[in-house]
Amino acid sequence: MIGLTFLCAGRVKEKHFADATAEYIKRLGAYCDVSFAEVREERTSENPSDAEISAALRREGAEILAKIPKGAFTIALCVEGKPLSTEEFAETLRTITLDHSKLCVVIGSSNGLSGDVKRAAQLRLSMSKMTLPHALARVMAAEQLYRAFNLLNGGKYHK
Repeated sequence: MIGLTFLCAGRVKEKHFADATAEYIKRLGAYCDVSFAEVREERTSENPSDAEISAALRREGAEILAKIPKGAFTIALCVEGKPLSTEEFAETLRTITLDHSKLCVVIGSSNGLSGDVKRAAQLRLSMSKMTLPHALARVMAAEQLYRAFNLLNGGKYHK
């Protein structure tokens, strides 16, 4: 069974987002050995400068990189990543899992991901050109992973 790690910066405060993410992670358990890890989101001032944001992202990035499982194919969710349809994402996962037994999906904080994390990822994936709340991105990523694995295994959820 494929090992799947969700690695996120920051915590989700809203119960409905946390519950939705937990539901899809539970469903993913039929296809993957799922784990979930968080790193602390670095605090910034009310109106941070670009330099302050960059410094915070570097600190978060160092923690994220330290927690990526050794040998895992890493997918970084970022707006400048590659947009894929669900079917394209499923086929990408099929190809990835032919050569890798571990996946790590990285979701940044409200300020995004550091350049170091993006460069370390083998795939940069965009869920939308729109800016999404951090907590909603977690739900959407978990749901799309569940949908893709369900599709690859002949399930009916995708329809």
